[in-house]
Amino acid sequence: MKAELLLIGGGGHCRSCIDVIEQAGEYKIAGVVDLKEKLHQKVLGYEILATDEDLPRLVKEFDIFITVGQIKSPAVRMRLFNTIKALGGRLPAIVSPLSYVSQHASLGEGTIVMHQALVNAGATVGMTCIINSKALVEHDAVIHDHCHIATGGVVNGGTVVHAGTFVGSGAVCSEYIEIGDGAILGSNATVKRNLPPGGTVE
Repeated sequence: MKAELLLIGGGGHCRSCIDVIEQAGEYKIAGVVDLKEKLHQKVLGYEILATDEDLPRLVKEFDIFITVGQIKSPAVRMRLFNTIKALGGRLPAIVSPLSYVSQHASLGEGTIVMHQALVNAGATVGMTCIINSKALVEHDAVIHDHCHIATGGVVNGGTVVHAGTFVGSGAVCSEYIEIGDGAILGSNATVKRNLPPGGTVE
């Protein structure tokens, strides 16, 4: 019997995650946690059956996956992750069968690798990261916790992306550079040299 997985957050990113989870086939989706006013609504057929207030009980019954999106700021995802961990919850990594993750790469808990993304040999991806559709994390790159590499984003070989960074759609990080904590790379940005914490490239 498949383990049951409860999703936290019922917006657009949740829909994309549901598709990946269904395709991967390792978990049965038990339902969704969202705001009280959304109770009993459905997200792609899965009921919103609880709110954050129910998490102390729910983490004992289900594995948990955070499906709140991350546009620029990771604050909400980080808060949820810390809450779930403090309650003793389990957060699996989810990998689309339409992606490629090298057997020589590693993924942290709560991370998702979405359709047609690639994580190549020697790469390390931290906890609760989003490696979105068609993103590329090249050999020996390091993606720290709570980062979002958006659709078609490229992190080249040996580059280090520090915690809480947002790499926008189509953005490219050159090889062997460092991107500081909480940096924001806009869509189609190109970064060729080190970027300090909180730095922004449009």
